[in-house]
Amino acid sequence: MTAERRSLPHTLRRALTSVPALVYLAVCVGLTVWAAVVTAGDSTGESMAGVIPMLATLPLSLAVLALPLPEGPWAFLLPLLVCALVNAVFIGWCVRTLTERSVSRSGNRA
Repeated sequence: MTAERRSLPHTLRRALTSVPALVYLAVCVGLTVWAAVVTAGDSTGESMAGVIPMLATLPLSLAVLALPLPEGPWAFLLPLLVCALVNAVFIGWCVRTLTERSVSRSGNRA
């Protein structure tokens, strides 16, 4: 079995065009926007809405918690979206790898 060498942009594009990766990315962006709206509307400053998108982007978001982030309620937006993007690429890569293996095992390679 010889594996083709693909460029990084080609691999990322293939990973991000799978349906499960796009659905995951859309859910994470939706949760992050929801958390931002709820946090902006909270006048007490005690909103815990940021926990939900943080849980959706596990395990990578745990590493982000160890980084020194700027103060403020909006400091979590960019790191969460980056974590969601990285996780979506990983999900898309897994889907592509598993479907290519199942196709190659059945002998119906297109």
